[in-house]
Amino acid sequence: MAAASHDPTTTAAWSALQAHRDAQNPDLRGWFADDPGRAERLTLDVADLHVDLSKNLVTDETLGLLRELAEQTGVLDRLQATFAGEHVNVTEDRAVLHTALRRPEGMQPPLVVDGQDVDTDVHAELAKVYAFARKVRSGEWTGVTGQPIATVVNIGIGGSDLGPVMVYEALKASVQDGLECRFVSNIDPTDLAETTKDLDPATTLFVVASKTFGTLETLTNARLARQWLWDGLAVPDSDDERRSAVAKHFVAVSTALEKVADFGIDTDNAFGFWDWVGGRYSVDSAIGTSVVVAIGPERFAEFLAGFHAVDEHVRTTPLERNVPLLMGLLNVWYVNFLGSQTHAVLPYSQYLHRFPAYLQQLTMESNGKSVRWDGEAVTTDTGEVFWGEPGTNGQHAFYQLIHQGTRLIPADFIAFATPEHPLVDADADVHALFLANFFAQTKALAFGKTAEEVRAEGTAEDVVAARVFSGNRPTTSIMAAALTPSVLGQLIALYEHVTFTQGAVWGIDSFDQWGVELGKQLALQIAPALTGDDEALQAQDSSTKALIDWYRQHRA
Repeated sequence: MAAASHDPTTTAAWSALQAHRDAQNPDLRGWFADDPGRAERLTLDVADLHVDLSKNLVTDETLGLLRELAEQTGVLDRLQATFAGEHVNVTEDRAVLHTALRRPEGMQPPLVVDGQDVDTDVHAELAKVYAFARKVRSGEWTGVTGQPIATVVNIGIGGSDLGPVMVYEALKASVQDGLECRFVSNIDPTDLAETTKDLDPATTLFVVASKTFGTLETLTNARLARQWLWDGLAVPDSDDERRSAVAKHFVAVSTALEKVADFGIDTDNAFGFWDWVGGRYSVDSAIGTSVVVAIGPERFAEFLAGFHAVDEHVRTTPLERNVPLLMGLLNVWYVNFLGSQTHAVLPYSQYLHRFPAYLQQLTMESNGKSVRWDGEAVTTDTGEVFWGEPGTNGQHAFYQLIHQGTRLIPADFIAFATPEHPLVDADADVHALFLANFFAQTKALAFGKTAEEVRAEGTAEDVVAARVFSGNRPTTSIMAAALTPSVLGQLIALYEHVTFTQGAVWGIDSFDQWGVELGKQLALQIAPALTGDDEALQAQDSSTKALIDWYRQHRA
């Protein structure tokens, strides 16, 4: 896809939205009172997700103008170009095909990109991961002492960690009895030490996830894990015996087979993916190997089917009912026209406690850009800070700011009708109590409480103002019948396409991440200064040099 000039602020729709904003006085109470069909009209389904957009600060006119903005900025054309495998990642000259990872086998027409039969390659690699997972789950795969695997430790960072750990936590109810996954990402040695301190090396399998097999943090942790294994198994200092131990206790997710082999991993147990899969979009690739082992190939196939259902919705549904595109356009409305800077994601499910952290990388690494894909500086704000915690924990922490603070914070509330653990306290259905909070919070944020309503409760006049809630705090409610593997895949794909939509409107490349690189390069230059290299120390700026001096003086 050609990198055409793209400035959304020059479109007629952008100007119309500015005028519309200036004339609008958001009034959710009034809008609902005057429009009995608002909730029904603005509630849409995407696969198994039931999405209520009615409590957002938009009218039908707002949504119409946002759709015009999407059309005038070429969002739909860019969407189709992405699905077709055009090189929409312009700074790396790559296709962006994470959607191909979940295409069903035999889907027509087949997807061939840059001469590569994508469907055949994806399903061949998936079959390899599935076969390996079945061996581990059945006990056929054993460690060097002949014992089956009880714990899988995934070593990765960024998308090679955030995706697998989030999915594992979300689908814990589907994990095979007797199997456990743990995750190491931080180069802080505490992470590996705490993760492995109570494990038996004889029953532990490490999955080293690094496409290039060169990521500093991941390879450092992998070497430390390898030494832990050798020490714990009392492996003699013999190359053959050490390699034999590694081959039974380490597998890789990487395409750098020579480096994998040098580490001691059998290349037959290296699972690959492709340069058109970005790290933050990779959990449905071989990066999810630890998850496949934990929940099994059948459940993982359901997970992939959930992604694909949303992919088909976004690809084929008209814009006026296309849920991911509409949610992305709403985010543009809040960021660029109403001045919001953050976005809360509030899952009313403890299983989704890592979902906001996962979305932080997905959204902020994708759209944290200040240069358009044509190389020109952006002319408007891009990206927003995603954050959140599970309800009801957040209610007792930061909801105060959302309800009564001075900042506009759009919030997505996520909940499920049927719990995995339907517990009862006395005669009370605890899940019903839990979801009463979910419904109450979105209602309170939308409609607030007036001074007259506060006074009617007998509140003393001197504290009436403190107990007024302004309302008009926008929320989107996303519900599903239950948190299944398919539904989780749907939720991830939903936000992938929301992120895509915002980037397409802003004219930025949502699929590179050059901002990650500079700090990594500088860390390699600075590291020698910490261990006595005075030349490297003198090369630093005065602040960095002073901090390193302090560190060297105080390092025990």
